[in-house]
Amino acid sequence: MEIWQTLQQWSILDIPASRWFLAFIFLVITLAVQRYLIKGFHHITHAITARTETPLDDLLLTAAEKPASWLILMLGVMVSMHALNPPSETFPLIDIADKAARLAVIALGSWFTWRLIDGFSTYFSARAAYTDTALDDQLVPFISKTLKIFLVFTLTLVLAQNMGYSISGLIASLGIGGLAVAMAAKDSISNIFGSIMILVDRPFTIGDWIKTKEFEGVVEEVGFRSTRIRTFAKTLVNVPNSQLANMVIDNIDAMPKRRVKMRIGITYDTTPEKMRQAVASIEKILKHHVGVDQDFSLVKFDAFEDSSLSIFLYYFTKSTHWNEYLQVRQEINLEIMQTLENLKLEFAFPSRSLYLHDMDKHAGTTK
Repeated sequence: MEIWQTLQQWSILDIPASRWFLAFIFLVITLAVQRYLIKGFHHITHAITARTETPLDDLLLTAAEKPASWLILMLGVMVSMHALNPPSETFPLIDIADKAARLAVIALGSWFTWRLIDGFSTYFSARAAYTDTALDDQLVPFISKTLKIFLVFTLTLVLAQNMGYSISGLIASLGIGGLAVAMAAKDSISNIFGSIMILVDRPFTIGDWIKTKEFEGVVEEVGFRSTRIRTFAKTLVNVPNSQLANMVIDNIDAMPKRRVKMRIGITYDTTPEKMRQAVASIEKILKHHVGVDQDFSLVKFDAFEDSSLSIFLYYFTKSTHWNEYLQVRQEINLEIMQTLENLKLEFAFPSRSLYLHDMDKHAGTTK
């Protein structure tokens, strides 16, 4: 008691030393509680979530863990400030601390909501990967970004209101200037509607190989304003969604099978019988190859070209994957080469024949 009375008699900055001692004790207790309570909270949450089948409680508790830690620290600081209780006329610490605490609680709540949105986005993205449709794969990140933008906008308004600014005046000014803002942001608004149309119509999904008159590449991301396309030169093209929604898009990966259309030219010294054998052999190659779709194929001797007899090939590969498609083409081309070699037929190439006549044999000689 004597020590406590002594502390009450001493003062630092017009504050009794006993209040400084209490504030220090509360801070030490707060740090200890923050450290051990969060560890205990972590073990308890794992014990609770392990008993449930749904992962949603894991997401909720994981999102709350770090904000809760900072909330405990803030409450301890506030208790220490009130225990210190400096004179308001010389040092208005309590009023400043109360205002800062309100702003901190709002910020921590927003942080918790942000982490919760990230957790749900990860969860539903994983669920979307197991569904047949690709719409949810694009819709989940789109909704996540929309919620985050709305959260930031709401947080800004709430913080402004707690800092003493008039929100009603701000909203009224937004109504007055709404038309001007809409005119200035018409391109952004059209891009947002374009992204919505892309998600609804689904002309492509993320990872698809698409082709337009202006670019060709693989879709990496569909955002609010633009869609990112990775070209085969490894450059990144950002196309505004308002423009992309009005483009004619050729979705290469949407093909159920991939077409091969080609011609083979052989020399003019080929006999009709050899030509029939060549056509029949190529038909047999296509019929027995496992990579060729058997619903439709054509092998026809269809044209007398300037320098060759032309055989027309038209068939489809079962796989639309670029590497597998090229592998099938290569195997068939090699078999065709081997077949023509066995038939002793030669590939033709552009050439000209020059005929020379001995004029002396056909004209008289004058002596």
